[in-house]
Amino acid sequence: MFFYFKRPWLLQVFTLLCAIIIPFACKRDVLPNVGPTSGTTARAANETVNIWVTTSDKSKLLQQQTAINFAADAGTNATTINVDETVTYQPIDGFGFTLTGGSASLINGLGANQTAFLNEVFSLSQVGSSFVRITMGASDLSSYDFTYDDVPAGQTDVNLNSFSIAPEMQDLVPVLKKIVAINPSIKILATPWTAPVWMKVSTTGNNGFTGGKLNTAYYDAYARYFVKYIQAMQAQGIPIYAVCPQNEPLNPYNNPSMTMQAGEQANFIKNNLGPQLRNNGLNTRIIIYDHNCDQPGYPTAVLGDASANQYIDGSAFHLYGGDISALTTVHNAYPAKNIYFTEQYIGGPGNFGGDLQWHVNNVVIGSTRNWSRVALEWNLASDPNYNPHTPGGCSNCMGAVTISGNSFTRNTAYYIIAHASQFVKPGAVRISSNTFSGGIQNVAFKNPDGSKVLLALNTSGSSQTFKVKWGVESFTYTLAAGAVASFKWTGTQDNGGGGGGAPIGQTITLKGFNAQYVSSENGTQAMNCNRPTAQGWEQFLVVDAGGGKIALQSMGKYVSSENGANPITCNRTTIGGWEQFTWIVNADGTISLQGNNGRYISSENGTQAMTCNRTSISGWEAFGVNK
Repeated sequence: MFFYFKRPWLLQVFTLLCAIIIPFACKRDVLPNVGPTSGTTARAANETVNIWVTTSDKSKLLQQQTAINFAADAGTNATTINVDETVTYQPIDGFGFTLTGGSASLINGLGANQTAFLNEVFSLSQVGSSFVRITMGASDLSSYDFTYDDVPAGQTDVNLNSFSIAPEMQDLVPVLKKIVAINPSIKILATPWTAPVWMKVSTTGNNGFTGGKLNTAYYDAYARYFVKYIQAMQAQGIPIYAVCPQNEPLNPYNNPSMTMQAGEQANFIKNNLGPQLRNNGLNTRIIIYDHNCDQPGYPTAVLGDASANQYIDGSAFHLYGGDISALTTVHNAYPAKNIYFTEQYIGGPGNFGGDLQWHVNNVVIGSTRNWSRVALEWNLASDPNYNPHTPGGCSNCMGAVTISGNSFTRNTAYYIIAHASQFVKPGAVRISSNTFSGGIQNVAFKNPDGSKVLLALNTSGSSQTFKVKWGVESFTYTLAAGAVASFKWTGTQDNGGGGGGAPIGQTITLKGFNAQYVSSENGTQAMNCNRPTAQGWEQFLVVDAGGGKIALQSMGKYVSSENGANPITCNRTTIGGWEQFTWIVNADGTISLQGNNGRYISSENGTQAMTCNRTSISGWEAFGVNK
């Protein structure tokens, strides 16, 4: 049928009606329960973002800044942190320090200031340290060597008749009781530096507190030693959440110390420690290794022993050697087991700016981005001369605070931990946030009350301006070189059908309804969806294209919708209108991509070149995403 209009305005009306009616009359079948989870209009709620900053020159020390607000996302920034609370990772137990015997003795001498100090560090309404590591017996930051069953040289005590925690009753136990009263839910990890000397076999000819290994004849006695310790602490009202069999089991040089190879640790756990805890009705967890990131083969070997594995909660790490990514190596090998970061010291007098940057980047951001539930700095307190310590023990371990008489000053480790512990509460989960090879490093969390926390660090040598994108909203912030900032806000992420929810900064693959992968065809041909495996040409970087839109980059070039007039390509070197897409999360978890022409990318079932000219979402327009 042909219509002839004498008046141009009638033709315009007819054209408009066709544009509205025809897509509905002729639309393709739509899959049930598949569609955008919300509308496509960005709805900025202008949530308030509170900010605390510490600078490398100490001009700001955990100082609260003027709050800012989220706004509707607009513009582009090469450094865009995309926070996505819909993607979650490990739970968080907390952040804190090691309460050594030496730390406890100094805290016990604070006099009238002790209560204020302990409340400041451990109250959840203040710094909120919620995880503390303590030593079973002496560590190298004790004033003398001791265990809980020391007998005269040449004697043994297999029945543990001489067992007593009396050496801890003057300082450690009283301080711990006050901490538990302040925060009854605090988690306490206990680790020995050595077994009683009579249980050890010398490896150097000097059977003392330093070096040696556990005599197999006393494995059972040592397991009962752990049981007695846990029960004795419980009797004092101090619950022991977890124990490690040995601090730094590959280090024979500290005072005190004891080596325990992976096979020895597995045997001790499966034959003695695990059964003893279970048979005595103790739910104290066993955490293995507790040493450097340079030997991930140690914890994986222990976990690889099936009989030991059943008793093990997870693995603990330090970073005096290796790379923090070792935590992910162990997590990937045994994803059901937990990861903990339990120690890193700062050597006095230190460099505030350098230490702040390295420790925030590795201990706090690095460990939690690599699956750790905990991030702990080393000793909580030392005196101005880094005492007390054993002969041969650490002589320059600077506490998170320096205690001199009845006063204290806050040091670098205090601010490192407080930037996380004051805002990220026990039971939080890490949520998705992309990171960068240089410049701004970050990690994000969601608290049990729904509030969000982003910790950002500028590792570059100059001020950096970056954007934080959260659903369809964003804010921009400038952080000085070497500075760290904690951002906290409340509200619910609004993905709005735009770029919200897109894994910006991540490399993804797209799988079509035909179970084949979308290919960029290296930018030389029209794109298709017929690849059975995902390799380089099938990988796309999700880029923030501004205004709530995203772009897809492969091999350095961008996907173009070709305005729906031609098959889509991946050969554009810049982002224009045709390279901007709305990222839509469908009800079944698939995603769809809508071009600026209002139409959707179609896989064309893998039989033809892909297009962006479909008016509705059905199977061919829905894609599975692998990150």
